[in-house]
Amino acid sequence: MFDSRLNRYVTIMEDHRQSSSNPTASIAAIQLNTENIQEPKVLVTGNDFYSFPRMDSNGERLAWVEWSNPNMHWDKAELWVGYISKDGDIHKRICIAGGDSTTIESPTEPKWSPKGDLFFVTDRHNGFWNIYKWIEDKNEVVPVYILDAEFSRPLWVFGICSYDFIKNHENNDSNLLACSYRQKGKSYIGILDDAHNSFSLLDVPFTDINNVISGSNCLYLEGASATHPLSIAKVTLDDGKFKVVDSSIIWSSSPESTKYKSYFSLPEFIEFPTEFQGQKSAYANFYPPTNPNYQATQEERPPLLLRSHGGPTDESRGKLDLNIQYWTSRGWAFVDVNYGGSSGYGREFRDRLLGRWGIVDVNDCCNCAIFLVEAGKVDGERLCITGESSGGYTTLASLVFKQTFKAGSSLYGIADLKSLKEEISKFEVHYIDNLVGSEDAYFKRSPINFVEKFSCPVILFQGLDDKIVAPGQAHKMHMALKQKGLPVALVEYEGEGHGFRKAENLKFTLEQQMMFFARLVGHFTVADDIRPIEIDNFD
Repeated sequence: MFDSRLNRYVTIMEDHRQSSSNPTASIAAIQLNTENIQEPKVLVTGNDFYSFPRMDSNGERLAWVEWSNPNMHWDKAELWVGYISKDGDIHKRICIAGGDSTTIESPTEPKWSPKGDLFFVTDRHNGFWNIYKWIEDKNEVVPVYILDAEFSRPLWVFGICSYDFIKNHENNDSNLLACSYRQKGKSYIGILDDAHNSFSLLDVPFTDINNVISGSNCLYLEGASATHPLSIAKVTLDDGKFKVVDSSIIWSSSPESTKYKSYFSLPEFIEFPTEFQGQKSAYANFYPPTNPNYQATQEERPPLLLRSHGGPTDESRGKLDLNIQYWTSRGWAFVDVNYGGSSGYGREFRDRLLGRWGIVDVNDCCNCAIFLVEAGKVDGERLCITGESSGGYTTLASLVFKQTFKAGSSLYGIADLKSLKEEISKFEVHYIDNLVGSEDAYFKRSPINFVEKFSCPVILFQGLDDKIVAPGQAHKMHMALKQKGLPVALVEYEGEGHGFRKAENLKFTLEQQMMFFARLVGHFTVADDIRPIEIDNFD
């Protein structure tokens, strides 16, 4: 961020000069009013990670978030405020949130209001990320609005902006905030009045909102819905700033996609029974097969493809995904599972995965499929599972430790947890330990160590430039399944890393999954003109 008082740029810095594997993190200032290149001035250092350096409008106070290993930000973090001297150093600092050892919280998204008040999001009271305010003269933190909903999300990237201040409003006694939150699989946005503790919902075109920016008389939203791809909407407000006058999409990542709206399968948010220490529910978005040109017989139930999302602290958000529509427009049902450990449902739900990765996620995915079979929505003899990265791990673990699914596809998935740990970055170096637990669990929950328990076909997709999950994991899994005599295929892509980017490879991956499942589980002819790859132990 720009410090106009001292004409400098304040930013997060990682210094790799002493150690590339364990760089020194800091908040530093880069001076702009000099012709000579200078070493950045370190303002704050000593902890493992920093985020959200935010300066007040006078350039006198700097807020930031910091945390240390072995925690991820969403496990435990601290919010600090530093007072800046005339020469630009921090001469005094105060811990605003997260410093009390008796309270576990993860403060995030600090922001100074136009009136000079510090707002932020934390989960100290109800386990949900809600909005709080710091009363500086009393050094107290007070809740602004409490709701069993998430007003922020896990800090995987910089620049999250879940709320912003309304500018030029008439009530000088209040701070007005445009806030987005997620509750039961859907995003909402409204105007929060901190003086009156009131919240007014706004009618906007999105059900999934990523970022919120306030304009002079409008809001700019980055989001999506079940029928809109990732887009930016301009939402014009009335003079009172509490109602929408007009909204329009001003940018779309895929404007042509809406012409196929009649083919779109709309997600049904489902809560299904599962079992974890007395907690009996997990969640998913279910997409029924949808094609205006075809109708299944009343007796037939569709095959199911279940997707386990990555992260594993990610979330299935019910937005338009043409990968999903590829399946549903061709007669498949699709379900996107938010297993225990997913974000969007509070700390308790997210923490279910701690020490139990490969157990909770696997059980929830299997229980979701069983729930859909028992509800008469899908064919129990044609259940398939897929996942990318950590979702690929859940896929492989579900196939090796359970007998629910008839086939699976893993995209750059993890087969060997110990190998993953050895190649992980500083940011995630303890993340895997927290999810897995003991060294013994690393062995017992790695699918590669229990190939003899696999009993169904598997197709693997792997980028040869992957720096997160080494290609050797896919090679090893492929050879082991081939030697066991199971139908198996491995597709490798040169020039692809952890997540495929090339359009031809994305298309090929979708098509070959469809062919693989159709030939081995679905027992139907694919309408598209696709040349299948060779399947070991089958062709």
